[in-house]
Amino acid sequence: MKMILRKFLVSTGLLFALFGLAHGQNAEYLGFRACTKCHDAQGDSWKASAHAKAFESLKPNTKADAKKLAKLDPSKDYTRDKNCLACHVTGFELPGGYSLSASMEDTKTLAGVTCESCHGAGGKFRTLHGEASDRLKNQSTTTDRKVLVEAGQVFDMEAACNKCHMNYEGAPGHQSKPPYTPYTPSLGPKYQFDFKKSVMTSSEKNPVHTHYKLRGVFKGGPVPSVREKLQEMAQESE
Repeated sequence: MKMILRKFLVSTGLLFALFGLAHGQNAEYLGFRACTKCHDAQGDSWKASAHAKAFESLKPNTKADAKKLAKLDPSKDYTRDKNCLACHVTGFELPGGYSLSASMEDTKTLAGVTCESCHGAGGKFRTLHGEASDRLKNQSTTTDRKVLVEAGQVFDMEAACNKCHMNYEGAPGHQSKPPYTPYTPSLGPKYQFDFKKSVMTSSEKNPVHTHYKLRGVFKGGPVPSVREKLQEMAQESE
């Protein structure tokens, strides 16, 4: 019976997803520099985005109009407010993630919505990326993407976005839970989050980062349709 169940999980891809969940929970966050050493074009684009400045918006007298709209105090310092930090930093109080007990110097690569906020804690899969890149370069051999799933890399980016953008009471199709975001669609069209419109774009105004062609280091599933579409419209990096 166990063998039949295992075959079913493998055939549907659920086994890899479960492995990813189990391993990913223990993976350590590394900070954005661990990613941008190789993905420099994406990093440069991200640094100009609103995500990169998410922590800054918690400081007093920043984003005053938006805070007033959400019934927040514009003069208040929210940089130590746990209800806000979960969505304005990376890996809040998780292994290797942003911590209130650490100095700003130690956590500066985790302040803001960084690479790992969307793609998962890189402690277990960053090395796999490097090894796979070397394998392609030296042996012309691609690597099965399932190793990344088993190591905890996140491929459901929409779910990662929804954790914050759709975390308000009554959000359609999302199991929201406290602390809820004060920025809800009731405040205006700007806060009506639509993953396809917000992320699935090649515009320079992309709030995440500009999408660039990847070198095809990995092969096989899972390859969500959203990723295929992003690669179709992706730009060539210099």
